[in-house]
Amino acid sequence: MKTVNIREVARQAGVSVATVSNVLNRPEIVAPATRDRVRDTIDDLGYRPNQAARQLSSGHGTAVGLVLFDVRNPFLTGVARGAEDHLHTVGRTVVLCNTDVDPAKEERYLEMLLQQQAQGVLVTPAALSREWVERTRERGLRLVLFHNSTDHPDVCSVAVDDVMGGELAGTHLLARGHERIVCVTGPAHMRQSVDRLAGCRRAAALAGRSEESVEVVETGAFTLEQGRRAGERILASPRPRTAVFCANDLLALGVMQALTRAGRRIPDDVAVVGFDDIESAATAGIPLTSVHVDGHALGTAAAKLLVEEVEDPDHRHRRLSFTPHLVERASS
Repeated sequence: MKTVNIREVARQAGVSVATVSNVLNRPEIVAPATRDRVRDTIDDLGYRPNQAARQLSSGHGTAVGLVLFDVRNPFLTGVARGAEDHLHTVGRTVVLCNTDVDPAKEERYLEMLLQQQAQGVLVTPAALSREWVERTRERGLRLVLFHNSTDHPDVCSVAVDDVMGGELAGTHLLARGHERIVCVTGPAHMRQSVDRLAGCRRAAALAGRSEESVEVVETGAFTLEQGRRAGERILASPRPRTAVFCANDLLALGVMQALTRAGRRIPDDVAVVGFDDIESAATAGIPLTSVHVDGHALGTAAAKLLVEEVEDPDHRHRRLSFTPHLVERASS
């Protein structure tokens, strides 16, 4: 098939090349009748703009990178959908990247996004530091972080108040008479693990309990399989456990599977609380009590911040913190 160029569209529509370009990029400045005529001509001729050429001339494309640590996680799927829904309405496309918390893999994706002249990136860094922020910015990428750090006020970020969420979970379990809580975390270096554990310990301190009343079981990832393994470790301990708080719902569902297979009754023998409130928390065989976070809203907010940064040279960097709440169900 013959490739139709912008000059042919202009000739057929009886307008200048500049007018066709305005219809494609700034249609609001073109008279409605002219705009309709050009669009009809584009449809009739089957014209498709050369995106590569447009990127070269403008210095950037329409892509936005969404760099997450595990796209299989249902909560992060909701975050991704919220970001994509908003970016689609403003003419951006999303490139989804999964890092597995691997700095080398993350680096390869960031380099790829640079080569594609992406407008920016929404990212959960594998290892956030001042050096990482400065290096990424020097390469020309605009950033919005999915991260709860207060150490980078010059970078936009969106996060959940994880300390509050952990406190809500711990308070809930202690109020039901449990003397000790096992806190199943993800990787120790991840901020979600640190803050959610800190919140649970704060609940214990406020209830007059010692720090030893919160026992930590660390896992290698926020996955169902790691939750099952954590459940097996809890079962193997000679000391009876009656309450478990997990740093996300996948871990909690895995723990519940291990406990149930071993004949433990939930919540009669062991109460379990999760974090994120993914859809399967409510539909599990024993519905899971969980700290609710609106992932879709979080993703939408991050996307809006990035679009503001791209379009507004006077954009003010902001840190948005979402307040969680506890949803009580049968597991506790």
